[in-house]
Amino acid sequence: MAISETTPRSPCVFSNVLDIIGDRWTLLIVRDLFFFGKHEYKEFLSSPESIATNILASRLQKLACAGIIGEIPHPENKSRKLYFLTERGKDLLPMLIEMAKWGEKHLPETEVMKPLFDVIRRNPIAFQRKVIKDLMAWEKDNLST
Repeated sequence: MAISETTPRSPCVFSNVLDIIGDRWTLLIVRDLFFFGKHEYKEFLSSPESIATNILASRLQKLACAGIIGEIPHPENKSRKLYFLTERGKDLLPMLIEMAKWGEKHLPETEVMKPLFDVIRRNPIAFQRKVIKDLMAWEKDNLST
């Protein structure tokens, strides 16, 4: 059942958003889809945070049920899947950009994040457009076949 079809447990929008994306792994999967071009199960497993396979499977299912990601069979191997952000998922991009801006200001910077911070700082709107353009290019190559 999709999350939009369930009764929220609270009248608070923050509580209900956190029910969907508030655990320590879910936004990392969304991050990987947005910023690192990951679309396969094995690619998510290779992220530096070392998500366990059972947690990854659970979070992918949760994101799909919430309508944040979609999945299609892998064109080279039908037993594998490719994951992508839906329109609902893409709407999370401004929030992730704001989280990155907050993190740059208030958390110790790691070298790997410096290029992201630099481009966001220069022009967050242009960065957002580029991310969406890259996602649309991937979709054109993979979803229209």
